[in-house]
Amino acid sequence: TQLGSSLRQPWFRRTAANKKQAISHAAYRASVDLFPAQKPIFDALMVQLGYDPSYTTAETHTPAGIGNTACAAVLAYRHADGSNQLGNLHPGAYSDYTGYAPVNTPTTINDPNRWQPLSVSDGHGGTVNQTYIAPFWGQVKPWALQSIAQYPIKTPAAAGTAAYKLQSDQVLAYSANLTDRQKVIAEYWADGPSSELPPGHWNLFAQFVSHRDHHRLDRDVKMFFAVNNALLDASVWTWGVKRVYDYIRPVSSIHYLYGATTVTAWAGPGLGTQTIPGGAWRPYQAATVVTPPFAEYVSGHSTFSAATNLSKIGRCT
Repeated sequence: TQLGSSLRQPWFRRTAANKKQAISHAAYRASVDLFPAQKPIFDALMVQLGYDPSYTTAETHTPAGIGNTACAAVLAYRHADGSNQLGNLHPGAYSDYTGYAPVNTPTTINDPNRWQPLSVSDGHGGTVNQTYIAPFWGQVKPWALQSIAQYPIKTPAAAGTAAYKLQSDQVLAYSANLTDRQKVIAEYWADGPSSELPPGHWNLFAQFVSHRDHHRLDRDVKMFFAVNNALLDASVWTWGVKRVYDYIRPVSSIHYLYGATTVTAWAGPGLGTQTIPGGAWRPYQAATVVTPPFAEYVSGHSTFSAATNLSKIGRCT
């Protein structure tokens, strides 16, 4: 993607074995760059595949050299793409350099249109305040996307309007009538912390398609390239829009509207549907999550899914 056709080899060198070796070296370099603490795992995998992880040649008449050279060019580009991987835009890898600060606090909703960080269980008897995940991500260089304004969407409902109350009432109705099937679907798509997250989830689907349809390497390269660049652009667009509106999540809007009254809804694990205080309502999520720590609008899950289904994996499935 950075060097064009300059590394293209004569036809007799374009063997499956040479492609596999070049891709393995490129994938190894990228993986170690992203996850340096996991280097021993990647080293062992390279050895298992029959390659030397310490072979850093950049000689482009060799498969390993092609892989190393191609990867080095991509890493050089992506180290300056606005993701702050190196911590050179703000101290700390992937830390926020835009100065985002929520207008609401875990205990007070100052603006019922804006995102509220929650105080959630840490799983060890204490609590922790949420911090907005990657509020700068809309600044990252996308692949094909030109601007978040390229795909305009409507402004979300404002507090005090009938539409604002209606959307919260719809969520409460869903909550009160959850079926076992819907609960399993919600749990399957939760993709919370320490999981593969939504983009990784779609890569699992892509892996399934690859195994099911017995893909060869060339087809997999095209499919995963399309899938992951679609996911990258979806992430940049979605997080850019989230920052534009900084919109309140349902749990906070329901607390705002019904905190002093009662609602009929899911009451918690093993409790089913009950009449509960509006201020105690929470979505069908783990207690250590409750709701993701970033603005509601637009939905990341929905955008990732739509973008991926428009990419190569959609045709493969």
